Amino acid sequence: MPNALPRCQIEPLPDDQASFRVDGHERLRWHFGSHYPRPFLYPLNGPGGTSLTRMGHPGAPNHDHHQSVWFAHHKVLGIDFWANNLPPRIRQKEWLAYVDSDAEAIMAVKLGWYDGHDPKELLNQELMIVVRPGGPAGSETATETLVELQSTFHPTADMLEFGKTNFGFLAVRVAKSLSAHFGGGVITDSEGRVGEPAIFGNRARWMDYSGPVPGDRIEGITYHDHPTNPGFPTHWHVREDGWMGASACFAEPLVTTKAQPLVLRYLLHVHSSKLNVTRATEVSDQFAALPALTVSKATARHETWSVKRST
Repeated sequence: MPNALPRCQIEPLPDDQASFRVDGHERLRWHFGSHYPRPFLYPLNGPGGTSLTRMGHPGAPNHDHHQSVWFAHHKVLGIDFWANNLPPRIRQKEWLAYVDSDAEAIMAVKLGWYDGHDPKELLNQELMIVVRPGGPAGSETATETLVELQSTFHPTADMLEFGKTNFGFLAVRVAKSLSAHFGGGVITDSEGRVGEPAIFGNRARWMDYSGPVPGDRIEGITYHDHPTNPGFPTHWHVREDGWMGASACFAEPLVTTKAQPLVLRYLLHVHSSKLNVTRATEVSDQFAALPALTVSKATARHETWSVKRST
């Protein structure tokens, strides 16, 4: 009898968590408990089953805000949403949709950004996370994972400015073994530059952090910018101590308005072996051609919201 279960599934879990699974194995987990300063994703498992990200900095205890894969920004109307020791908080207000299918699993949620004083949020972030395998079951790339992250920022006022800063919006703290300083990792960008001194602050279509993992393996994460993002290709804030972030506001502030909300799209490609530039370029081109996601009120019975690709 054929297996009727979708290949890609989201499993809601106790303690405000949701697990993304492919072929029955967890690839990624979402944490949104209100006791955290902001939601985050951990683990982000590589093909060998080990997380390629970590919580916190390996050598700096004051970097507890480095929470694996997370959204934040250093200057929202001048308010710091990056650090953990300040009142501002990002909280999940509601989940809109969980979609299972053979091709991909999609989660849509609404996050509120609060300044810590006014109970009304400064903005709402409509976040969609899509997890899909790198290839068909049984293929060489089947254990790879593609994580698509699309955010739409809706201000509660007519407009809101994200200030000029290196820090924001999506950051990735890699596992200690992948770090160039603490482990055996290598940082490479789409322009062929290698290492922090050559890459930091420069523009590139994608950034890769690859290194050793348990089991005498090499695995990595390629972080892709999207052509529709402002300032593409983005500037990169990347460090040899093990973190990387697309700096959307590196050169200048960004504004989001009620009439034209800011939309940012990124992709994390979790791969086996060292960086394969041909494969990274292929994934980049595929992501560039992929339509954006939209979430809307559903018409089907037993569903409140539905998620579709734009045409």
